[in-house]
Amino acid sequence: MNYVVIKCGGSVFEQLPPSFYQDIVTIQQKGKWQPIIVHGGGPLISQLLEQTGVKTTFINGLRVTTNEVLDVVEMALSGSMNKAIVRKIAEAEGKAIGVSGIDGNLLEAKPVKDDTTLGYVGEVIQVNTNLVQSFVEQGLIPVVSPIGKDRTGQRYNINADMAASAVAQALEAKLCFISDIPGIYHEVNGEKQVFHQLNETKIDELIQQEVIFGGMIPKVKSALSALRKNVREVSIVDGTADHGLEEFMQGKQVGTRIALEQEVPHV
Repeated sequence: MNYVVIKCGGSVFEQLPPSFYQDIVTIQQKGKWQPIIVHGGGPLISQLLEQTGVKTTFINGLRVTTNEVLDVVEMALSGSMNKAIVRKIAEAEGKAIGVSGIDGNLLEAKPVKDDTTLGYVGEVIQVNTNLVQSFVEQGLIPVVSPIGKDRTGQRYNINADMAASAVAQALEAKLCFISDIPGIYHEVNGEKQVFHQLNETKIDELIQQEVIFGGMIPKVKSALSALRKNVREVSIVDGTADHGLEEFMQGKQVGTRIALEQEVPHV
């Protein structure tokens, strides 16, 4: 089975058109690729934390997570966001199953390396691929919320990019980050010119030139790391473009594809 792990962030969710979910169903129905969705939910978590009066802070972009914060994170991700995506796929006449990383020990986690200040923020150490395969055999599209647990039962909040990458590594899948931008681009005379293919050398060059900056730097670095661990290809695709995901899966010049080494045309 060929898998494609589609990571959908909380900030882009509100902007995704119905065609995005239709594309996911179409990809599955064509039979060549099996989609798996891993989602975030940062804005909704922040909103719920504010409404419930639970205090939270960030260190280096990661949310400091107490058990009290985890209750709200789980409510937002595994409750609201997860089921909203399952409903959207059902509206596109697909069959999805919403699961948390806790269900069936899907995502076994441990605390993030060398950090005691973040509380219960984790990283994935094992993915239960048998559980994923059993869903797929029943014709279901798994929709995964990135909460994991360790063998003692302690829950962990896992960064959705990292969770998607771990699932893609375990399944030797393609990894596709859904964004609200057309890919990695630079502006020439006020026009966005997208880099449709990038390799490690070109990425380093673009970081030095500050074409790639801010939150995109950890994203491309985690992409390169995933490629070293059995992930076939990493890409960034605009989910807000009409049928952009399906066109990308057909091999069209959509979004940015990242590989370790490849011929990269000059843009």
